Amino acid sequence: MIIEAARRAARQLLSAPFRAVLLKSLGLSLLFLVALWFGAREIFDWVALPWLNTALPELPSWAGWLGVVLAVVAGLGLALALALLVAPVTAGIAALFIDDVADIVERRNYPDDAPGTALPAVRAAITGIKFFGVVVAGNLVAFILMLVPGINIIAFFVVNAYLLGREYFEFAAMRHHSPAEARQMRARHSTTVFLAGLVIAAFVAVPVLNLATPLFASALMVHLHKMVTAGDTPAT
Repeated sequence: MIIEAARRAARQLLSAPFRAVLLKSLGLSLLFLVALWFGAREIFDWVALPWLNTALPELPSWAGWLGVVLAVVAGLGLALALALLVAPVTAGIAALFIDDVADIVERRNYPDDAPGTALPAVRAAITGIKFFGVVVAGNLVAFILMLVPGINIIAFFVVNAYLLGREYFEFAAMRHHSPAEARQMRARHSTTVFLAGLVIAAFVAVPVLNLATPLFASALMVHLHKMVTAGDTPAT
């Protein structure tokens, strides 16, 4: 079941409608990161530079270059932070369009079924923020655990599999059920959802490809939700 759902989702990533959603989310992500870059630079210039201008004159003349070094280090640190934010920011923004992805999957693959109901605008925005938080939190926890010998890589996959599997399955289920019913369905099929989450975690682990994670994950879970609803026996 999971392999078939993943196969269908991967195949649809190459379709024109999916590419349009991906380009839209990547474009908005780029604009957001550029705005964040300039905003952070302005804050640095406003807060840090006055302090440096006050502190540096008290230093020996031979240490005047410290200001330049600190500025370079700050710039590199900001660039690294933004690089690390690319995937979670893209995931959060793309989450605003995952209803579009679910509509495409349901229309193309399940035309005889009752169509799902798109999340209201406010709930969709909250979902986007939630997905952003889940990706950041998941990777932060995984990063901390990776410092512990013996579990590192396993921690990354387990944490991301649980968090991403849970969130994306409940999203797919909430298009057809109440939030409480979606959570109950996820709990009943927790093993299947977790295993599907492992597939998503593997997708996340691939640089560049992970920018399409929200599209792949939402498509995979729409297929999985349909299979579970139809009464298929959960299997890998």
